[in-house]
Amino acid sequence: MILGGFLTAVPLAAQNQPNPMEDLRSQAPRVFIDCSFCDLDYFREEITYINYVRDRADADVHVLITRQGTACGGNEYTFAFIGLGEFAGIDNTLVATCGPTDTSDERRRMHVEVLERGLFPYILKTPVAECITLNFQEKLEPTAVDDPWKFWVFSVSADARFSGEESRKYSSVDVNLSANHVTPVWKMRFGLSLDTDKRVYSYEEEGIVETITSVSKDRDFTATAVKSLGKHWAIGGWVEAESSTYSNLDSYLSFAPAVEYNVFPYAESTRRQLRFLYRLGLNRVNYIEQTIFDKMSETLLNQSLSVSLEVREPWGTIYGSIEGSHYLHDFKKARLELDTDISFRVFKGLSVEIEGEYSIIHDQLSLPIGDLTLDEILLQRKELATGYEYSISFGLSYTFGSVYSNVVNPRFGSTRYW
Repeated sequence: MILGGFLTAVPLAAQNQPNPMEDLRSQAPRVFIDCSFCDLDYFREEITYINYVRDRADADVHVLITRQGTACGGNEYTFAFIGLGEFAGIDNTLVATCGPTDTSDERRRMHVEVLERGLFPYILKTPVAECITLNFQEKLEPTAVDDPWKFWVFSVSADARFSGEESRKYSSVDVNLSANHVTPVWKMRFGLSLDTDKRVYSYEEEGIVETITSVSKDRDFTATAVKSLGKHWAIGGWVEAESSTYSNLDSYLSFAPAVEYNVFPYAESTRRQLRFLYRLGLNRVNYIEQTIFDKMSETLLNQSLSVSLEVREPWGTIYGSIEGSHYLHDFKKARLELDTDISFRVFKGLSVEIEGEYSIIHDQLSLPIGDLTLDEILLQRKELATGYEYSISFGLSYTFGSVYSNVVNPRFGSTRYW
């Protein structure tokens, strides 16, 4: 009986003793990672000395991670650390880049390194700091890059697709070429796209097999050159050459100089931008078929003004743009385009996203004269006359339950099986 009581008392005594690791975990900062493209499971496995929470309302630190493409085809990542609650006012921003050939593992390792650096000021204000050891490496002096390619990046791609069944066949060949040159002062982009689509449909009517063949061809070349004029201004222009069976364009050549003003500095473009872009275009057009305005070719002048706003904050993201354009020979030949994308948190756990586009169209100068056949309409082989276009989508999500998300359990793989 004495021995049994002793054996029972040992685990009871152990249970009553405080667990220092659990106490330390409870005092660790609660962090909300706001990133749609990050490997959050990898973060949880590598950085175990913080508490991951599902909602910003439960966090001590909000980490907002954004990205934008670089000239070489890689990405520049901006990590915005926003202190909340007792850490309010302790904010910081770190920037890191990766190359186009970096693997996903190399990218996520870089993310972890930047995340650890940015979280350090917050860790210092908690008992967790007692368990951290610093290791400084020799800092290299910055040097100019000797680039044999002079910052030019070239890309070539081609793909062919074939599919079909007994009564339908489809083939498509696409070729794309591009050349990009981006420096802090200049940005130049050249692109060539060659697309050919062929669709063949067979059906039987009164014992006779009928075949409908639809072929569409699009050729497009674009060139853009932009010169920076400081933190807020830029000038440049576009050159475009195009032919399209869908749009009744045998040849289309356009030259359009432009000027842009950004209310916010361009360096803040991953977080916020408000851009005004004015463009004046000279266009020479030759049509495949005579147009509804009895034209086979013409020279046109048009101008456009667009305003674009994009803001990404802890509460969500707002993007909106409005662009108006018209031809100078007839102001009634005009177009107005609206585009918006709003995503925001209504309250803890509830998020709403709204996307919408609307266009008022009165500038379809290339429409061919005469009525379209039923085949051309159903197979979308020719552009149809219209006064407007629109699209809208709406979605919401609500998440509730435990606010902590520290645990990683990869068993049985993807969540699509559940």
